[in-house]
Amino acid sequence: MALEFGVFDHIEPCPGMTLQEIYDLRLTQLEKLESAGFYSYHLAEHHTPAVHSLAPSQNVFLAAVSQRTTTLRFGPCVYVLPLHHPIRLIEEISMLDHLSGGRLELGVGRGGVFEAFFWGQDSDVEINATRYYETLRCIQEGLSHEELNFHGEFYNFDELPMRLRPQQNPFPPFWYMRNVETAAIDGMNTIIVGSLDGFEANVRRYREEWERHQGKGTLTAQGTEPKIGLVNHLLLAETDAEAQREAQPAWESYRWNLGTPRRLEAERRGLTQFYGSGMNPRPASAPPRDLPQEERRDLDASLEDVERQQRRSGLRGGLGDGHSGAGAGFGAIAGSPATIREYMDEYVATGANYFVCSFQWGDLTHEQAMRSIELFSTEVMPHYMAKKEEAATA
Repeated sequence: MALEFGVFDHIEPCPGMTLQEIYDLRLTQLEKLESAGFYSYHLAEHHTPAVHSLAPSQNVFLAAVSQRTTTLRFGPCVYVLPLHHPIRLIEEISMLDHLSGGRLELGVGRGGVFEAFFWGQDSDVEINATRYYETLRCIQEGLSHEELNFHGEFYNFDELPMRLRPQQNPFPPFWYMRNVETAAIDGMNTIIVGSLDGFEANVRRYREEWERHQGKGTLTAQGTEPKIGLVNHLLLAETDAEAQREAQPAWESYRWNLGTPRRLEAERRGLTQFYGSGMNPRPASAPPRDLPQEERRDLDASLEDVERQQRRSGLRGGLGDGHSGAGAGFGAIAGSPATIREYMDEYVATGANYFVCSFQWGDLTHEQAMRSIELFSTEVMPHYMAKKEEAATA
């Protein structure tokens, strides 16, 4: 299988620009991504008081994407399922899949209890997890059957006709983000976050768990090889020095956007239950993210991990950890195409089959993102697509 390339996006605020301008320019980027040969576009879901997502209703923006593209696949990564009613979601998924000619990809997740609190839901992590699993089973059942029968703690449906069905059979491909065990257990593709330092162990673990729960050689429900990828925040320029100079302030802006407004809102309201790790607690039923030290795959990469990665690969453009009060672990790589190819050599060696880019983050401009896309798609992507194809036929 050839290495495929995707894009993960928040659609963050851009200083001095209106919402319409931001949306219009992002759609222009998506046309560029399609012409460059990217496989899929993955859009995050976040709500107020977060400020790092200007597309909280992903389906509205993705409907526009369906009309501006013809081959690029796209979808949420993720739908925060506890915040959605399953019937409405079934209907909108079906609409998007047909509007796009069967190009929808479905990322799903629990989200955080902090946003659930602001939606008027119970912020107990176990209740939140139950909502997630019930909604997931409901939408999978409803998308794949002519009528929905489901009985749970929050939702009950008897012989409810499913008037709208997706174009893809039995439903669009599912993705789970940040936990390889959960993804493998539920038969989903996966995108994780962190540094390259622990990624190879994640790839190995994902395939072991997939074989254990799905069976050796088993494909996804859509008949494809399961994909595993890592989010890579990239900035490309003609030289390493130029890329590093532009990326450093943008990375600081990204880190602030991702975590600080939510933390400040919790402090302003005296919501002590959400301080620190309380903003994103984990349910008891969730598989652990951490392995023993010899197989370490901590998804919230520490600054030490990223610095070690830089020393090992010789990258001048690696930026620090994205750890924030929101508990997100992302890394950024800034450099020339030659530097990014050094990084890509290590990435390919992990055995992963999906490379996930993020091109516009923090306060990077549309022009900077488009330059990165151009350099990456012309001077990096073709080399690795060819290498993977050659390996497959060898």
